[in-house]
Amino acid sequence: MAQLKTVCLILSLNILIILSFTASCAQSAERNLIEQKDVVILFDAGLQPVAEKAASFYPAIKSELEKSIGWKVDFRPEIVLIKDNETFQMMSGNPLIVGYALPDKGVIVINYSKMTEPFSLETIVKHELCHLLLHEYIKDENLPRWLDEGVAQWVSGGLADIIMEKRSVLDGAVMQNRMLGLRYLADGFPGDDVRLRLAYAESKSFVEYITTDKGTEGLMDILNSLKNGNDIDSAIMETFSISFAELEERWRDSLEKKKLWISFLINNLTELLFFLSALILVYGFMRAWRRKKRRYEEEQQTTEDG
Repeated sequence: MAQLKTVCLILSLNILIILSFTASCAQSAERNLIEQKDVVILFDAGLQPVAEKAASFYPAIKSELEKSIGWKVDFRPEIVLIKDNETFQMMSGNPLIVGYALPDKGVIVINYSKMTEPFSLETIVKHELCHLLLHEYIKDENLPRWLDEGVAQWVSGGLADIIMEKRSVLDGAVMQNRMLGLRYLADGFPGDDVRLRLAYAESKSFVEYITTDKGTEGLMDILNSLKNGNDIDSAIMETFSISFAELEERWRDSLEKKKLWISFLINNLTELLFFLSALILVYGFMRAWRRKKRRYEEEQQTTEDG
């Protein structure tokens, strides 16, 4: 009986995959096309102005990315603009995702229905194009997922390709000692919403730590080392002269120091507010006293002149 249930489950999943693939193919056949020498844009009906806008800003986005990373975008990507949210979710498999890249196909898929602040079409295209560029020059086995995502967030001004909470999920994880290890995030990200957001936040934070410590040049040294065929451990050792584990430990220590400051502020909030109120009161008293003294001196001067 258990084997029969397993077989039925597998058949059901296969049917769903086939139906999803068929639906996606049917919809792609209905999409319109803008083809230029450096980009191809497929778009749903009603997104003609959006597609034309994407075609116009793509050369600038490409140039900015090449300048940031130092590598040429010598391939022609396909950008697919999806208008219907349900269709996109069926393709992406996650309601948090607003865009994703398929490096092996050179394709970027974007959910245009989610293009509201802080997301913009330009930043999402730049973010996903960065994924394609990294995979174009670095072998998949040498590019950890956290670095892939961290660099893409770095070049796109910190924007992830998922919907992130306004509050910092990283600060909460540090405070509660529930951070994910970067080794755990090397091959992929967790599927549940909370840990997925945390994986993106940690990736961004670690890349920012690298650029803070060694500058943009340090990050580029790591990427070029990976491009030359080295793994992440060798690339970190070449750049920092310490092991990957030690660098991660230093990054965690920097977050712990930040946690101590947050804890101090939380634990002493009442005293700090009282002290601040006292300073404001003293400042107000001194201003009033100086005004009163100035008025008295002006009156005395008027009396003497009279």
